[in-house]
Amino acid sequence: MKRVAVYAVLVVGAFVSVFPYLMVVFTSLKTAPELNSTAPWLPAVPGTLDNFVSLFDGSIANVSFVAYLWHTVLLTVVLTVGQLVFTTFAAYAFARMRFPGRQLLFWAYVATLMVPNVVTMIPLYLIMRQIGWVDTWMGLVAPYVLGSPYGIFLMRQFFQTLPADLEDAARIDGAGTMSILLRVILPLSKPILGTLTILTIVFSWHNFLWPLIISSSGSTRVVTVGIASLQGNLGADYNLMMAGSFVALVPLIVVFLLFQRSIVRSVALTGLK
Repeated sequence: MKRVAVYAVLVVGAFVSVFPYLMVVFTSLKTAPELNSTAPWLPAVPGTLDNFVSLFDGSIANVSFVAYLWHTVLLTVVLTVGQLVFTTFAAYAFARMRFPGRQLLFWAYVATLMVPNVVTMIPLYLIMRQIGWVDTWMGLVAPYVLGSPYGIFLMRQFFQTLPADLEDAARIDGAGTMSILLRVILPLSKPILGTLTILTIVFSWHNFLWPLIISSSGSTRVVTVGIASLQGNLGADYNLMMAGSFVALVPLIVVFLLFQRSIVRSVALTGLK
C-alpha cells in the first residue's frame, strides 16, 4: 500500500511537470478562433499545422524562423566549444597548478556568482558600443565564450577528486602539463564534461536578455528573441508563439536524452547537488 501511495504521488508530480508542455503542444495546433473559444488545456480537434507553416515560410517579420534557429544553433555551438576549452584550462590551473594568490583569485571569481546578470548588462552594453560590437556576432558571444564561474567551479571540484598519483606517474614518464591534461585528465572527465556541455547548451539556447539587448536586426536574432517578437503592440499571437516554443523545445529534449547518463554519473562522482 505504501508503494502504491508513493507511485501515485510520483505520477501526480510527473503530470504537473509535463502539463505546461502539453499546453504548448495543444495551443500550437489551434487556430486563432479555436484559441479564443476553447479551454487552453483542451487539445485542438482535429488540429492544424498552419502555425508551423507561418513560422517557416518567412512571413513573420520578413525573416524565416529557420534563420532564427540557425543563429541559435551557431551561437550554442560557439559558446559550448568556448566554455569547454577555456573552462577546462582555468579549472585545471586552479585545481592542480601552484601559483601565488591561487585560492584568493579563485574564490573572488566564484564570488561573482552572487552578482545578478542584470547588474552587468548595462556596463557590458556600453563596452560593446565603445568597441563597435553592437548587433554583431562578436558582441553576442563575447561575454560568455571565455568560461563561467559556475563551470570553472564545477570542473575544479571534479579535478580535485582525481588521484594526484596519476599525474605524478605521467610526469615521471616525461609528460608535460598539456599532455597530462589531454591524455590523463580529460579521458577521466567525460561525465563532468557531459554535464557542462548540456548546461551550456541549455543556457545558450534559452538565453534571452543579452541577445535582446545586443541584437537589433534579423542578422543576429536568436530564436528566443524571435518568439518574443511575435508579440506586437496590438496583442500577441499566442498560437504562433506556442508553435515557436515547441520548435525550440524539441532540440533540448533530444540533447537531454543523449546526455542524461552523463549527468547522473557526474552527480554521483562529485557529490554536487
